[in-house]
Amino acid sequence: MLDSILKKIVTDNVLHAKWLNTLSYMENAGAKKISASEHKENVNLIILKHAAEEHRHAYYLKKQIAKVDEALCKTYTNAELLSPNNTKYYLHALDIAVCRYLKAEFNLSGYELKFAAYLFVTYAIEVRADELYPVYQAVLDEAKSKVNVKSIILEEEGHLEEMINQLVSFSDDWEKHAAEVIKIEKNLFDSWVSALNVELPVTA
Repeated sequence: MLDSILKKIVTDNVLHAKWLNTLSYMENAGAKKISASEHKENVNLIILKHAAEEHRHAYYLKKQIAKVDEALCKTYTNAELLSPNNTKYYLHALDIAVCRYLKAEFNLSGYELKFAAYLFVTYAIEVRADELYPVYQAVLDEAKSKVNVKSIILEEEGHLEEMINQLVSFSDDWEKHAAEVIKIEKNLFDSWVSALNVELPVTA
């Protein structure tokens, strides 16, 4: 379904600009969530690097809009996003659901819960990014679009590796818990994709 949705989006400049803006919004929201999960003093290099790179992705995607139409999508207002309510709900809902799961499984609270949620939520998001961005890039290549997300694909692969390394240190059976988190994310992502599809014009 995602492939056909993206093909429709890329052929329409207004939809394409909104799509890039929506991805930019989500990367920016992710970066802010990473920063919010930081300890006041114990901040490691990976967290700083990750937050910085997510912010850069948000900036990069926002800049790509000019290749579609310089006049479009200057802000993150609802009118300039695709499926804004679902878009804004997705990451927030994932965070809450994962916190609830980790609290029950590990009896965590405070900073420990925040950090564990950062690890698992970010892992799920990176798995999703590793699927979504290559599909989008393939559609861009096919459409001979000036837009490209190859640099983001490379960095997201690196992020996933870093998250796995941290999760290995966090729990011996991290894979079992990560699988549950992936299920939570998939339900939310599928709802988001369905909402996107509803917004697109019906083609004959």
